[in-house]
This record gives sequence, structure tokens and C-alpha cells, in this order.
Amino acid sequence: MHDERRRIEERVERLHNQRIKPAIYSATVPFEVEAWQAPGEPVPFEEAAAAPYTPFAMDTPWGPPWGTTWFRMRGRVPAEWAGRRVEAVIDLGFVGDWPGNQAEALVHLPDGRPLKAVNPLNQYVPIGNPVSGGEEIDYLVEAASNPDILANDFAAPTLLGDVRTAGDKPLYTFQRADLAVLDEEVWHLDLDLQVLRELMVHLGEHEPRRHEIMHTLDKAMDTLDLDDISGSATAVREVLAPVLARPAHASAHTISGVGHAHIDSAWLWPIRETKRKTSRTFSNVTSLADEYDDFIFACSQAQQYEWVRDNYPHVWARIQESVKKGQWAPVGGMWVEADGNLPGGEAIARQLIHGKRFFIEHFGVETKGVWLPDSFGYTAAYPQLAKLAGNEWFLTQKISWNQTNKFPHHTFWWEGIDGTRIFTHFPPVDTYNARFSGEEMDRAVRNYSEKGGGTRSLAPFGWGDGGGGPTREIMERARRLADLEGSPKVVIEHPDEFFAQARAEYEDAPVWVGELYLELHRATYTSQARTKQGNRRSEHRLREAELWATTAALHAPGYAYPYEKLDRLWKTVLLHQFHDILPGSSIAWVHREAEAEYARVAEELEALTAEAVAALGGGETRVFNTSPFERAEVVRTAEGAPAYVEVPANGSAPLAAAEPAQPVSVSGRVLDNGLIRVEVAEDGTLASVRDLRAGREVLADQGNLLRLHTDLPNYWDAWDIDKHYKNRFTDLLEAESVTVVEESPLVAAIRVERAFGKGSKLVQTITVRAGSPRIDFETEIDWHEAEKILKAGFPVDIRAPHSSAEIQFGHIQRPTHTNTSWEAARFEVSGHRWVHIAEPGYGVAVINDSTYGHDVSRTVREDGGTTTRVSLSLVRAPRVPDPEADQGKHRFTYSLLPGASIADAVAEGYALNLPLRVADAAGAPEPVVCVDGDGVTVEAVKLADDRSGDVVVRLYESRGGRATGVLRTGFPLAGAQVTDLLERPLEETAADLTGDGGVTVTLRPFQVLTLRLRRAEGS
Repeated sequence: MHDERRRIEERVERLHNQRIKPAIYSATVPFEVEAWQAPGEPVPFEEAAAAPYTPFAMDTPWGPPWGTTWFRMRGRVPAEWAGRRVEAVIDLGFVGDWPGNQAEALVHLPDGRPLKAVNPLNQYVPIGNPVSGGEEIDYLVEAASNPDILANDFAAPTLLGDVRTAGDKPLYTFQRADLAVLDEEVWHLDLDLQVLRELMVHLGEHEPRRHEIMHTLDKAMDTLDLDDISGSATAVREVLAPVLARPAHASAHTISGVGHAHIDSAWLWPIRETKRKTSRTFSNVTSLADEYDDFIFACSQAQQYEWVRDNYPHVWARIQESVKKGQWAPVGGMWVEADGNLPGGEAIARQLIHGKRFFIEHFGVETKGVWLPDSFGYTAAYPQLAKLAGNEWFLTQKISWNQTNKFPHHTFWWEGIDGTRIFTHFPPVDTYNARFSGEEMDRAVRNYSEKGGGTRSLAPFGWGDGGGGPTREIMERARRLADLEGSPKVVIEHPDEFFAQARAEYEDAPVWVGELYLELHRATYTSQARTKQGNRRSEHRLREAELWATTAALHAPGYAYPYEKLDRLWKTVLLHQFHDILPGSSIAWVHREAEAEYARVAEELEALTAEAVAALGGGETRVFNTSPFERAEVVRTAEGAPAYVEVPANGSAPLAAAEPAQPVSVSGRVLDNGLIRVEVAEDGTLASVRDLRAGREVLADQGNLLRLHTDLPNYWDAWDIDKHYKNRFTDLLEAESVTVVEESPLVAAIRVERAFGKGSKLVQTITVRAGSPRIDFETEIDWHEAEKILKAGFPVDIRAPHSSAEIQFGHIQRPTHTNTSWEAARFEVSGHRWVHIAEPGYGVAVINDSTYGHDVSRTVREDGGTTTRVSLSLVRAPRVPDPEADQGKHRFTYSLLPGASIADAVAEGYALNLPLRVADAAGAPEPVVCVDGDGVTVEAVKLADDRSGDVVVRLYESRGGRATGVLRTGFPLAGAQVTDLLERPLEETAADLTGDGGVTVTLRPFQVLTLRLRRAEGS
């Protein structure tokens, strides 16, 4: 047989695109359209309905960046269309085929009920199937003219990312607003051809099935009457029917399709636009559920549901009905799809708590899995936290973006730092926006790593990132692929069903231990430093407010615990942990608002804490310690004078001067407190750090060396830091001044001032305090660089085989060598409050109060010694998508802690991030809880969410070993119960009480334990 593949494939392509697709709508009549441009921000429907409208013609430009234009569309269905399927078709002037980052609109009925949304891949609104003819159609269409930030593939900066700089030139030209007859037979023919053409080209050329489809398509095109597409469509479909009816092979891979609409809670649009995106997407999804009984849609992010509940009650009611019918599946159990690395441990717990509670309360559904397809790597603390929240499975996809190494599994057990395992799936289709294309189906089968062990994978289908969701075309593809030779089988089902079947067939799936590190997007640990600092500060302020509010509730008559305020503030912080806000990868508008929101949160939490402390009474100045460790350190009084104090963990003490073992002395540029001796060089770097306790020099070279690197990644500026950044840098060795600015027995400090680059300035105050080996670097930067990253390096004279970095509820070890490509790929990593390196007998920690990115490397010197270098990433200067990212002023502190064990790093990490508070209070209330026992660390103290008055305490083992201790309370204790994260009993038996009213606590390494403490009556 002659090879006619090219002729046939080109023939089918032309006829499909140029003749069949244009015939899908067989008749049209235009709407009469009027328009009203809303001033400023979006307005309620009632205001838009009452606004003055003016006539509007097609092919007219409309829509300034971030504007809202309301269109009134009126029309009458022609009488001759009776008995046919009629739709409204609206094209706002869509660009490309991505629904999320351009014009989109929500269509309302005259009474204000949202009907359905339109976007470039979903332009229709159903009117009747069939219609009677003569129907009057009246719509009010809220159209958003969101700019296409992704234009030019992020190749250049854009001012469109903020309404303040975007200008007012119209972005779109309205193309179409018609009533139209849908020719269902032509529409189905179009879908038949899509599925068969795509299947054909992805089958091997040696496959008989490919040639069978090809020749059948050729015959079908012979049947097509070019002068009567509609009239011949049925005959063409009859030719195609036999090849569409051939069943899949018995061993065909099974793909569980789950409807999905990934909606970033903010990214290339602000939060206010996401609120509208949810209404558009969710109205489309509920409309699709009415058309397809077999449709199932999985949706995460309780925050987005709440937005719809509060702003679009009609859409909310439709969601509730879809949940009842089993077509809508709440999943994920988190407040938002948060970043997977940067939120603190308690914050991830609260993500799960608030998310799961929302779904239980509003739908009677307890979600079973964590749904996080798009975060930029995942902490090794997740398995334990997920299980403690009652989850059975975990889903992600983003690891497929690895730059260097292919992740070896798709279905596996993920083991966390404490040993907890959770059944995990990583869809081999390699997208969370699947559409069941032939390429995707082929890729899913080729990629699937568990062949021979498992037989199924999951595919989230529907347009996403900016919403959109599944379409009827995708559902039709799924139906054709349910049992089709040459393709995997597609079944639409709930993700819980997929995970149950996948686990049942593959209980002995392989195990992955530790973090799921994404070998890409490493700059998200650093970009938008003020956003990250706002998160870190907010997490610690929330801890502080809860602790002292609990103390006041227990000891101050008449004080009311601020449940509602704390709940609202937690949810605000959780929202901003979304995986494009906290990582710093959103447009300027998002980060401008985030910084303002963090400022409001700080002000309100400060007021709550002050109110709680004041409720304890006045008359005595006391020092309050929110840290879980007792502290002896220097604090500043209200007048700014230093005082050395000793304060118990989670408690307070009078501001009474104590005596440190030895005062601080200053000699030239040498600071000495008897524990360490620090010499500052003329250029402002550290010339020497001598640990006087160990009798050894800490540094192998200049310490606190500030290094300015060129930082232009190959792509994704705000997200990525590529390895070549290390090859070009400037060391900041010119100091404008190096001056002793404080000299007292308790505190000595040297200030270093620098100017560099394009007008940037940096002022550091290097501080040594009595009684502490910690050296603080209080830093102020006025940053005006572009495409640069600033790092602070500490070359330490230690041969460390690995570094330890704090993560949520513990720490993780990473090799300092690069024997393998996996190790080499970790050239920039995340950590929380501290990084620790050590050799047997000696260690050093680098501590911070706001940064997350760092790198650790080592070299061998000519003298045979080893230098292990810890470098903190302080601030970046990406230009896309925010051309002004990180510009301006920053204030933060990082510290060097010589002679540190892991326990020291943990304690000082808390201390730096939870400064002692000096305030007036009366009496000396006992700490709500204290713990006897090394390694047992208190993370949160609060009143129970059910308002029972019980005290909830979250503990964890912080050193990486087994720990036993006794928790004691500052109130009469009637009983204690181990609970899950949602404060529900985890075991039937109560926690073990000691004879003197304490609670015995035994923890495995890094175990998290939640205790619910019942107060004795009258206490």
C-alpha cells in the first residue's frame, strides 16, 4: 500500500478547521448591546443595573486595564428556530486560548442571578434545548478587562501589574454578541474528529490502529458534502462510528478524571479579582453539572468558597446542591492552597484546621486528602500534619517541573521527618489543567513509573490557573475515551475513589523519605522580602496574642477571650500564604496590598496582646516571654535603657536587674563578653570570632561578607534562581564608616555603613550582649538594584557532612557535598528560623527573623582544613512580574551563634523571633503551661475553638530524638485528652496524669502532640 499519510492528515486537518468548525453554529442573529463603564473598582449588581447605558457596536474597543464594563444585551429568539438548541455566543475580543488572564465576564439575569460566565474557551450561554421561538432574552454582563500579564512569555517587565501604573487605554475589541443555533450533529462530529485525529498522531507509525483510523478518516471526508456540512454530518459520523466503538485493550491504563479549576487566589491579578473569578468558574461548573450527570468536580480552598458564600449567594446555593448530588467534591481541607515550604508549622496546622472545619460545617463533608498540585516543593512535615488532621492521601503535581532530576515515582508512600507515612500520588499526565488531549493521554501512559505495580493514575481536568474549569467539550472527550482502543481508559470519579482503588492495588508502593524538593523556583524563598517578613512577624504575633489572651482568660476576671478577632486574623494570614503571594511571585498590586494587610494585622494583634497584658492589672513593670524556653538576656526598658533579666518560659517576671556573669568590653573594634570575642575589620566584615568557651576560632575567612550577585534566571524571574548566579558577583568591601555606637556593660555595638550599586545603601549594627554568645546583625537596606541578589556569607572552620535547617515542627538534614545530581540540584534551599552546621563536638548556627532562602557549601583549604560556608539570601531584585519587586527599604536581623547545639539553635530561633515584651502588669500569674523535659517544646497555647474553656496546647519534639517530660499547668487541672489538630479526641483513653497534677509526655523524634486540658470547676 502506498504511504499517503501526509495527504490524508493534511486533508482532514483542513476540512476540520476550515469547514466543520465554522458550521457548528448554523444560524445567528445579533443582540442589541449597550454599555456602561464602571468607575474605579467593581460595583454591586444593583448599582450596575441602575446605571445609564449607551448604545455599543461590535468591533468597538473597550476595557481599560483592570476595568469593569457592564453590557446590557437584549434579543429575541426567531420564531423559525422553534424546536432547536439555541445559545448566546459572546466574544469579548479574547486573545489566545487561556481563560485566566484576560477578558472574562459573568452573565446575569435581570433580577441579578448569575447565570454563567464566558471566557475564550467557553463562550456560550444556554438558552433552550429546544426553544419555543420568540423568547425575549435580557442579560446584564459584567465584563472584566484584565490585562494579559503573560504576554511575550514574561520576557520583559510590564507596568500592567498594578492599577496605579497600568494606564487607561482600552485592551480589547468586542467581536461578537449573538443568539445562535447550535448544530448538535456538527458539534459532535467536530469532537469525534478531535479525538480520532489526536489519537492517530500519537500512536506509533508501526501501529495498525493508527492506519485504520487514518484511512477511516479519509473515507469520512469523502462522505462530507462541502456544500451541506450540516446535512452530511450524520453520514460522516456513521463512517467514524466503528473506529470509535473499538474497545480498549484489557491491560489499558486507567485514568481517573476529576473535574478541576485551578484558581490562584492571587497571582497575575489581585485578590479582588479572584473573588469574581470564583463566581465565574463556579457558575460554569454548576451549569455543566446540570448538563452531565456523570460530571464530578473537585474543588479546594475554603477561602474561595467563603468569598462566593458572602458575595454570590445564588452561586453558593447551586454549589450546595451540587455537593448534595455528589457532583461537587470539596477537597484539600486547607484554607488556601498554601506554599509548601514557607508557612510555619502552626500555620500549616491552622490551614488544615480552618479548611476542614469549613467543609464540615457547610457541607457535612470531611475531606480525606491534601490537594496541593501547584506549590513549589513540599516540607517533610506534611505527612504528619496531614494525618493529624484526619487525612488519608496527598496529591501534588508540581515536582514534574524538576529542572535536573526526574522524580522516580507517581504513586508512593511519603514518609515525613517523624516517620509518618501518607499515600501520595503525582499524576503522570503532568498537568493539573488536563483536557484529555491525545498528547496528554499518551504522556500519562508513557510517564507512569509504577507500571507492573499499579494500573491507574489521576488527571485533574479543566482550564485553570486563572479559573475557567471543565467544559462540555472536555466532558465529551472523556466519554469518547472511556473505552477506546489505543488509548487509556478514562473514568470520571471522585478523588477519594481513585485513592482507595490505587492503594488497594498497590499497598506496597515504594517509599520516598523526606522533603519533596522542587528543582526549580528556588528564588521563591527570597523574592518580595517584605511579604515574607510580614508573614513571619504575623505568625509570631499570633502566637503571642493567643498565649497572653489565654493567660488573661484564666487569671483576669471579666476578660473575654477574642475568639472572633483571632479567627479573622488567622484567616487573613492564611490567605496570604497562598502559593503565589507568600513566595513573592505575584504582580505588584498583590504585594502592595499584602504589605498593607500585614501592617493592619500587626496593629490589631499588638492591640490584642496589649489588652490581654493590661487585663492582668497594672502597677508593676514586668517582662513577658512568649518563647517556650526560659531566657536570661538583655532587654530594653521603655526608656531604651538595657537591663539583664531572667524570665520563665511562656511566662513573665518583674523588670528587676540581674547580673550577667561578665560585662561586655570594647577595645577599638573588638567586642568581648567573656563568651565570645568579635573583631570587626576596617571594611566592616568580621575579621575574627573567637569562641572563648571552646578556645577556638569560628571563622575560616571574612565573616558576614555581603556579596552582590548578578541574578538573571533563564525564565520566571521572580520564581527562579539559576546556578549561574554564582559565577558573577561583587563583594561589598568598601565601608563609608565603621563606628562604635553603643558601649555599656550590657550591650556593645558597631555600626557599618555602605553604599553600593545603583544608589543602594546598607546600615548594619553588629551587636554583642552580656551573657549571650549570639552576635546580631541588625540590618537596614535601601535597595535600588535590578536583577541582583544580596547574600550574607559566613565561612566557618567546621567540617560539616550536612547542614540542618529548621522546618515546621523540626528540622531536616541536607548533605553539604554534591556527589549526585540530586545533591547538586539543591544549590538553594529553604529553612525557617535557623541553619545549623556541626562536626563532632562543635557547631554553629545562623539565625534569622525573616528570610527563608540560603545555601550551604564546603571547600577544603590548602592547610587541609574544611570551610563550610553558610550564606543567607537577603533580598532580590527580579523585574517580572513586578518590575519594582523589593525596591525600597528593608529592616531585618540575622545572627551568628557560635558553639551552638541543635537545642541552642531552636531556643535562640524562638528568642530572636519572639522579642521579650516589657509592660505594666500586676501580680505574677503562673505560666499557662510549662514543661520539664529536654526536647519537649510548646508551639501553641490557646483556648479551645468550641468555647468550652478548655486549654489547647500543641507540643513537639524539637531536637530529633526521643523525649519524655511532664507538662504542668498554671491552673487546676481536671483532665487531659490527646486530640487531632481539630481538637477532637484522638484516642479513647485520656492522657496520663502524674500524681501532682501534671501530664506525662513521651514523644518520638519530631512528633507533634495536641493536648486538650480540662480545667477544674471553679478555676
